[in-house]
Amino acid sequence: MEPVLHLGGLSPTILGSFSTHKHHIAYNWSHQSHNLHTNDRISSLFFEKCHQRKHKLHCGKKSRTSIVACFHPVRDTRRNKKCLTHPQNTDLPPVLPKQKKKPFPIPLKKILETSRADKKLAEKGIEKLLEPPKNGLLVPDLVPVAYEVVDAWKILIKGLSQLLHVIPVHACSECGEVHVGPTGHEIQTCHGPNSANRRSFHLWVKGSITDILLPIESYHQFDPYGTRIKHETRFDYDRIPAVVELCIQAGVELPEYPSRRRTQPIRMLGKKVIDRGGTIEPPKMPPHSEVLELDTHRALERFSCPAESDVVGIAHSTLNAYEKVRWGVGKLMRKYSVKACGYCSEVHVGPWGHNAKLCGEFKHQWRDGKHGWQDATVDEVFPPNYVWHVRDLKGPPLKSLLKRFYGKAPVVVEMCVQAGAVVPRKYRPMMRLDIVVPDNEEARLVA
Repeated sequence: MEPVLHLGGLSPTILGSFSTHKHHIAYNWSHQSHNLHTNDRISSLFFEKCHQRKHKLHCGKKSRTSIVACFHPVRDTRRNKKCLTHPQNTDLPPVLPKQKKKPFPIPLKKILETSRADKKLAEKGIEKLLEPPKNGLLVPDLVPVAYEVVDAWKILIKGLSQLLHVIPVHACSECGEVHVGPTGHEIQTCHGPNSANRRSFHLWVKGSITDILLPIESYHQFDPYGTRIKHETRFDYDRIPAVVELCIQAGVELPEYPSRRRTQPIRMLGKKVIDRGGTIEPPKMPPHSEVLELDTHRALERFSCPAESDVVGIAHSTLNAYEKVRWGVGKLMRKYSVKACGYCSEVHVGPWGHNAKLCGEFKHQWRDGKHGWQDATVDEVFPPNYVWHVRDLKGPPLKSLLKRFYGKAPVVVEMCVQAGAVVPRKYRPMMRLDIVVPDNEEARLVA
């Protein structure tokens, strides 16, 4: 095999091979080389052989010298936008480990820069410039959005309660996984107690609405900018769904859960509130029956089984309500502050988190049970709760061998689709509807 001389650098690569009567020379020349004398000698020898090659070609003689010019291929940077917006399959967000803190939604560098800027203003005695709703006032444009979210929340609870009479839902009694279908799947993903004795198979029981809509609750405060909730006073506040509390602070008026509406903005110097407009005691209101519409407690008993002709319509309205709640929560959270614990599932709606020592997750002893508050995401306030998608309801149960071919979807979407609703376009790649599921024998042959 002939030796090759490689000339590297910023210009296109030039490859050449040459030979001598006594010995062969092979050298790799780079512009970063420090041996300049050797480089000069090799380069002169190379171009001398190139001259000999030209002379021998005219003389009609054969030579072993050859020169090859290799250029870097030009990459086509154009992308098909249709393939990017509508992929064939999409992986779900990774499951975060419990033995580690959740990542910050806002980069930590930006948080520290904002904190340092506020500290400099406080040292100079300059008040922080606050805009609604950071100053305690409402945002008028978001009040109708809050009412739409509350109405959609009621429709969502009612629709899911009615569909539970028709669509079977199974829940694992050991790990909390949910499956929508006639029978539970046989995918070995259980990590509950004694799962090794069951070879990671699930123990399926009948599911309820709390398995579909995970109960993410928050403390209701009459004045979110008032006295902070302490561990000793935590029982003085009601616990309601975090979605409802967010809508109340955004302008929804509920007689059962009154909220203070300020007319004068609060004043802050750094992180300290210097004027909150005094303290007002919350009015005592008797309980009302309309509160049940905002909660999932005993919802299956309050709504009866629907007629067979109404199931498809209920599925469509429930799916639309789910999308509206998710859209509205995301829009409200861009303005109103919602905090989530970086270690557990606790959520608090308000400018600051509470001081109740209820966290029992990773290294809670170091924090004395206090939560590690950080900015919340939409999935933490309104979790989607993904489940496996079942294509053929009359087919065999899902197997562990073929789980990489199965898709997933939020449990509300899966219920509505099985009830007859049309699959939304954004969930099709997630559910992998365009992927052909092979047989058990063919799965080994798939690359």
